[in-house]
Amino acid sequence: MKIFTLKLIPGDGIGKEVMAAARKVLGRIEQLGGGLRFELQELDWGCQYYLRRGRMMPEDGLSILSDCDCILLGAIGFPGVPDHISLRGLLLPIRQGFDQYVNLRPIRFFEGLNSPLKLSDSKDIDFVVIRENSEGEYCGAGRIEYKNTPDETAVQEARFSLKGTERIIRYAFEYAKNHKLPSLISATKSNALNYSMVFWDKIFDRIRTQYPTVEAQSMHVDALAGLFILNPKKLKVVVASNLFGDILTDLGSAMLGSIGISPSANLNPEKKYPSMFEPIHGSAPDIAGKGIANPIGMIWSIILMLQHLGLDRISEMLTQAMAQVISEKKVRTPDMGGNQSTDQVVDAVCGKLAGL
Repeated sequence: MKIFTLKLIPGDGIGKEVMAAARKVLGRIEQLGGGLRFELQELDWGCQYYLRRGRMMPEDGLSILSDCDCILLGAIGFPGVPDHISLRGLLLPIRQGFDQYVNLRPIRFFEGLNSPLKLSDSKDIDFVVIRENSEGEYCGAGRIEYKNTPDETAVQEARFSLKGTERIIRYAFEYAKNHKLPSLISATKSNALNYSMVFWDKIFDRIRTQYPTVEAQSMHVDALAGLFILNPKKLKVVVASNLFGDILTDLGSAMLGSIGISPSANLNPEKKYPSMFEPIHGSAPDIAGKGIANPIGMIWSIILMLQHLGLDRISEMLTQAMAQVISEKKVRTPDMGGNQSTDQVVDAVCGKLAGL
């Protein structure tokens, strides 16, 4: 019997609903008879916790999380708590405190999705974005100068260390090499950002020479965004800074037809600390409590978690089950053009999983 300890943070809005979906999927995996068990501990952290206690999570939150194998997060953010407080009160402290410096987001078109793009083949969209996740534009450094004067100025810093930049670029090249992917594009803007992105480009150019089998190039992020739309089949691996990666991956999810379906993995590749897995859709207050949140993003995030835990067989089975439900177009939530509930979609995926 393999036992994995998971800490669950449903968070806010539809985070609670997709976390309930996650529990169903994990329970079905346990029933498959593969000798797996998940010990789950749910934590009530988030915006409601903040409104009661003035914090998004306890002071010793990282210590509470540290003894698990992985963390599953639903969504963070809700009206009544400013976004910069909710983000910096929970999500970023976990990413940075546990050195989850890789944010891995696959962008893959499954047959049955409704892409707004004209695709000649379902394989036209199948790539991964590897986003630096611990520093850069989201480091939190800055200041207000000349406060309460006509010259009041906000200064937001973006910090790029040699260690942080080198390790994310090297991780991207290793990912391309290990997955036999032929090409890699680095998102830059060194024509305008004359310190941070020139620094990034210099490190990228040095590391690329060590991977001669991977065709590598730098591309300005605005031109790269155009490539996402005009010719996505040219994309295999994209490596980007924290801000650029965040924006590009939301664009990538929109290319698939719904932001509700995409996953992300916040990885500490060395496994010194637990990694965290979450859908990218956010808390969606407008539909919270209606039972129509799309659970695909959470299910796909579980797939990434299973891969991280070395459970490749069950990960592939869950991918097949999810893909079958998507391709049949019979059970889907409103954001995908259907009228079924969160529970109905989860039940359909679990049913397919049991039949594999």
